[in-house]
Amino acid sequence: MILCIDPGPVKSAWIVLDESSNPPRPVRHGMEENSTVLAQVALEGRRCDALVIEMIEGRGMPVGASVFETCCWIGRIEQMWVFAAERKPRHRIYRRNIKLQICGSSRAKDSNVRQAILDRYPAAGGGKVPQVGIKSKPGPLFGVRADIWAALAVGLAWTEIQEENNGHQ
Repeated sequence: MILCIDPGPVKSAWIVLDESSNPPRPVRHGMEENSTVLAQVALEGRRCDALVIEMIEGRGMPVGASVFETCCWIGRIEQMWVFAAERKPRHRIYRRNIKLQICGSSRAKDSNVRQAILDRYPAAGGGKVPQVGIKSKPGPLFGVRADIWAALAVGLAWTEIQEENNGHQ
């Protein structure tokens, strides 16, 4: 199980993925205030095998205060993981690498990433998007919404990159 986080300056999205299934199966997820996410990281540090978090990447353009605040939260989340997870690995992945892995292009938009994620999962639920489903007939991605899609992309990209790297060794 891996804990995947899409950090933000005020709220962060997180998802726990079971890597034993293909594609990895979402187990738990949420989007909460960062102080609550820290508590969740402490809890998941005991249950999960690794942390994967999206990292801010310098692109040569000026950035605002929210980017710096997000960087501070990334550090706090990693610090909590180190404290709670007792030497379990933690990894960073850049958004550019996520887009490249999920969509094959670093120019992909969030809607492209979402569609590429949907294409990886079986259409097992009800409704217009059966991968997500509806309450009476949920799909494998039931409840994934808003920035939780980005946290899911973090985990999927990471697991796929690891599979590719392990297959080439």
